[in-house]
Amino acid sequence: MENRIVTNELLNQFAQYLFEEERSEGTVEKYKRDMKAFQLWLNGNEVTQEKIQNWKEVLLEKGLKPTTINAKLAALKVFCRWANWMEIKIKVLKLQRPIFREHQKELTRDEYRHLCATAQTQGKERLALVMEVICGTGIRVSELRYITVKAIKEGKAEIRLKGKVRTILLPGKLCHKLMKFAKRKNIVEGEIFITRTGRSLSRKQIWAEMKALCEVAGVEPSKVFPHNLRHLFAVCFYKACRDVVKLADILGHSNVDTTRIYLISSGLEHARILEQLELIF
Repeated sequence: MENRIVTNELLNQFAQYLFEEERSEGTVEKYKRDMKAFQLWLNGNEVTQEKIQNWKEVLLEKGLKPTTINAKLAALKVFCRWANWMEIKIKVLKLQRPIFREHQKELTRDEYRHLCATAQTQGKERLALVMEVICGTGIRVSELRYITVKAIKEGKAEIRLKGKVRTILLPGKLCHKLMKFAKRKNIVEGEIFITRTGRSLSRKQIWAEMKALCEVAGVEPSKVFPHNLRHLFAVCFYKACRDVVKLADILGHSNVDTTRIYLISSGLEHARILEQLELIF
């Protein structure tokens, strides 16, 4: 039987596989990071069922949240399947389905508007537009490259990701703002959001620029990251139309259950609902 050793060469080949599978930039980086941590913990030892169980216990002892541990196990599961180590079974921790989100991570519409206004005041027009595009359309940060001059002229963007193609409509007001920005930057074709060298903006750069706004805007850093803008779009869209299936199509979800996770209310809202029941005398 072939030894199941996680080598640097295997990790590099795994990263290439993820890229070819069109996994998002964020997913690739996370899987690489989680697998590297697992490799270092193994310290050259073979991957066994017992080792995986020990690793789970170590992560629990460190105080990591069960959802965080399961995310790391998901990366390991994909790796083992790719490596054809089919005899290795990855069992995630059993979790109760969450009924509300942590208030500390709940970005409000007012906070989002304040972030955009602060970016404009700070002379960061590109960042303000990036946030408006994500929050105004619900696209992933990795899908910003599909916002092109051609797309804003047509009022829609065709997004190709993970072997799927979906069309996203761009609001007229947003297209107008993007076109004015493109003209000022002399962008006549291709992507709208690029660096000075003409490369696509990276997820890390956008994340860092958003975090830098927090102190000036007076918004908790725990609420400010690109994916939370996508979450805010989902919440607002659902409140407007109450159609979870249509929302799933817009977000590019294959499973409606994934979309429902986006619609979990905050803990404060859940508490208000309990108070409104008036069942405590």
